[in-house]
Amino acid sequence: MAYDPLSPVAHHSRFDYLPITRRPDYRWPGGARLAVYLGFNLEHFSFGEGLGAMIGPAHPHPDVLNYSWREYGNRVGAWRCLELFDSLGMNAATLLNTALYDHCPELIAACVERGHELVGHGHSNSLRQADLEEAQEAALLAACRERIRAHSGVAPQGWLSPWISESRLTPDLLAEAGYAYSLNWAHDDQPVPMRTRGGGLLWSVPYPQELNDIPMIIARQMDAKDFAQMIIDNCDEMLVQSRAQPLVMGLALHPYIVGQPYRLRHLRRALAHLAALRERGEIWLTTPGAICAHAAQVHGAAVAS
Repeated sequence: MAYDPLSPVAHHSRFDYLPITRRPDYRWPGGARLAVYLGFNLEHFSFGEGLGAMIGPAHPHPDVLNYSWREYGNRVGAWRCLELFDSLGMNAATLLNTALYDHCPELIAACVERGHELVGHGHSNSLRQADLEEAQEAALLAACRERIRAHSGVAPQGWLSPWISESRLTPDLLAEAGYAYSLNWAHDDQPVPMRTRGGGLLWSVPYPQELNDIPMIIARQMDAKDFAQMIIDNCDEMLVQSRAQPLVMGLALHPYIVGQPYRLRHLRRALAHLAALRERGEIWLTTPGAICAHAAQVHGAAVAS
């Protein structure tokens, strides 16, 4: 085949390009223009093998330094975060590895008791979804959804892949497994319907890779006070932008990071700012599932059940 230097680049065909300035206008419940949600990531890691976020240099397995730092989130940090959410009357979306039902079921039960939305987040964060064959990936999505339903009484509507890792078929398999939305794509500030091979829609709800403690604090070495100010600045700027279009702001939190006491101190200030905006009716503090359902209703598109 002859070389064409201007040949079209590969495209995913899940959705078309449509600039944010040319979308239908609508409002969120209560008349707000900005929807905000907390993505509370509860994760479990295999000891002595597999992937894992790291605070220090990687060591040969068993990497006790990095494993135990992550485990602090389940034993201490998550409970401190829940106390903070409670003090501000905030709900969250708990993005959970189903391995936690074996490891610390009382932590998930505490989130259910508080009315958190439960979002599928794989079985553990030691594996990448893109490494699986199609049948294996389909089995993972179905098994995680069924385990959450069986243990917590409700099947999750949303999914976030461990490490945001997808195969080329992930959106198709999510829709076929009964999920209504994915948090994997960070390409927009509004929910976007995605095409799937079965003809149905899978909604993409915005999930942040900037307003996210792992890339900011761990990868970019941002100080906790600066991350807190980033949350405040991001929300205040999006409030201005939302005068023109309804927008979504997600905040991704991992308790082994923000649950450390000195970081939690600064997160407290940022969340208090969001709570004050909620009380004034300036933001809709909600969950990604509620955002998906409202967007689908506005656009007249079905949501999987």
